[in-house]
Amino acid sequence: MLIGVTREIASGERRVAIVPEVVPLLTRAGHRVVVERGAGQRAGFTDEAYKAVGADVVDTPEQIYATAQMILKVQRPARAESSGVAELDMLTKGTVLIGLLQPSGDPALFQQLADREIIACSMELVPRTTRAQMMDALSSQSTVAGYKAVLLAANALQKFFPMLMTAAGTVRPARVLVIGAGVAGLQAIATARRIGAVVEAFDTRPVVKEQVQSLGASFVELDVHLEDAQDAGGYARELSDRHIKREKELIHKHALQADVIITTALVPGKAAPVLLSAETVEAMRPGSVIVDLAGEQGGNCELTIPGETIVTHDVTIIAPLHISSDLAYHASQMYAKNISALVALLAPKGELNLNFGDDIIDAVVITANGEVRHEATRRRLGMEPLKSPTVGSAK
Repeated sequence: MLIGVTREIASGERRVAIVPEVVPLLTRAGHRVVVERGAGQRAGFTDEAYKAVGADVVDTPEQIYATAQMILKVQRPARAESSGVAELDMLTKGTVLIGLLQPSGDPALFQQLADREIIACSMELVPRTTRAQMMDALSSQSTVAGYKAVLLAANALQKFFPMLMTAAGTVRPARVLVIGAGVAGLQAIATARRIGAVVEAFDTRPVVKEQVQSLGASFVELDVHLEDAQDAGGYARELSDRHIKREKELIHKHALQADVIITTALVPGKAAPVLLSAETVEAMRPGSVIVDLAGEQGGNCELTIPGETIVTHDVTIIAPLHISSDLAYHASQMYAKNISALVALLAPKGELNLNFGDDIIDAVVITANGEVRHEATRRRLGMEPLKSPTVGSAK
């Protein structure tokens, strides 16, 4: 297949879907790779590096969209601010589109993709199974986000993170509260501990207690049954209003002692749960810092403004979007390995094999053969459930 990689045009996005080191993996499988000039520049990958491993470099995205059978992206299709050209309008019938397509975002995009008979695959929908680990882009990018969140917090906090013994006296270590102990949360815990903070973590899933403690943090426990706290895939489940109320009360108590709070709590396909109330923020120590990694889905803090850094009640609230782009080089390397592993499954011998009997393919393909086949998206579009799977092919 002819695989195209374009320069990301979403605001603030610096990552690239394919890095030079994975191009040979694709070409050995019988694919040809074409890259837009400058696509990897912002992440530290030059056009010459792509050419050196066998990729073709072309001048415009139009050249790629007109010919490529498969388009690999980081973000969902966007509209260029300078030219006003929409990537969606450049997609042609039968193209395979793979990226972080935000299945919990605006569902109208997927209706448009179906109408254009695009085979759309969302990296967020890779199942959490051993077989799919190499394709798990959410985990790889969450690792980057958790690490970077601690650096942002340390930069904004007017205190040292570690304990210091100085001639001027002892400096007490910063206290960090991490809310949500998924991949991002665990990486945040590990990073904060490495630079000397005292860390405690809260998660509704009791099963993560051992992982939190193994990293040297204290686990803040709420009595919630395991089956109520997580789904079959190991992701956090949306809890009842009663549980949310109890969570907020517990978090409020611990927030009053924290210098830094890093929030990572997400429920797949839902708006982020609001766990830090305005009252809690107002009661926090002056100079405290909140880094809300759930900002892209609304935020875990009631006062969060996604994409902005604000100071309110003497507390700094940072809600970055595309935070993984701040470490674009390594984030791109990790993502490229994820997406190339999915390509190897979808087109193992250079030709698309859209086998919906495979659990991974069945999970990630949102649109095919002119239909929206992702059930959660169908419900949001007011559609009836899909009665039977369909099989498609590339153009």
